Amino acid sequence: MSNYYSGRRTRNLFDPNSKTPFKLSRSKIDSFLNCPRCFYLDRRLGIGQPPGFPFTLNSAVDKLLKKEFDLHRHRQSKHPIMEAHNIDAVPFKHEKMKCWQNALQGGMEYLHEPTNLLLTGAVDDVWVGAEGRLFIVDYKSTSKEGEVTLDADWQISYKRQMEIYQWLFRRNGFDVSSIGYFLYCNGITERDSFDAKLEFSIKIIPYEGSDAWVEPVVFQMHKCLTSPTIPDYGEQCDFCAYSKALKEVER
Repeated sequence: MSNYYSGRRTRNLFDPNSKTPFKLSRSKIDSFLNCPRCFYLDRRLGIGQPPGFPFTLNSAVDKLLKKEFDLHRHRQSKHPIMEAHNIDAVPFKHEKMKCWQNALQGGMEYLHEPTNLLLTGAVDDVWVGAEGRLFIVDYKSTSKEGEVTLDADWQISYKRQMEIYQWLFRRNGFDVSSIGYFLYCNGITERDSFDAKLEFSIKIIPYEGSDAWVEPVVFQMHKCLTSPTIPDYGEQCDFCAYSKALKEVER
């Protein structure tokens, strides 16, 4: 897939006069929270941020993890990492699981009728406890020295991601625990040689989420999209800072 920036987009734009539900992915909710101006330019005017390069190694880890957990999903057995962390659950078995895991197939969807916004998100995995309560699971992969944590400021986006998934599943009628799990794979570099093999240490980090903020933000996004006015530059947005500096130079 090319990463060439093609300029202004003419498709998938919000039309205030349309009666058709407008689809917004989980990442677009995060985009709005990071910068309403960039969100508006993208979804209302078709001027998106230049695409980044795909994290193909991370994608490979995700794909292999899903295959591995699918074996236990089929058997309805615990994965050894779940045993090691004393998690009393098994991978959730449901006919729509593959769809929920794939954004191209729609992921998990919920139509928010007051705004006519169709919110979507593709979850990495879902586990189910003995009493039928679901646990949302998100895979992460990195390579860093020391223990992986959720303490960095930028990881707020990870926490939002978890909470949006919890909200989507609850809105679809599922009993979802406030506890979710981040399955973190950390590439080990303390080896004498590569030997065409990358090994990982795996850690499960429990996180207690709250989705109370999600619906208010959905209303805020709708208000932003229906406004005829472009929001102000984001004070903490790198793209806005670049755009503003460029305009000043061009003057």
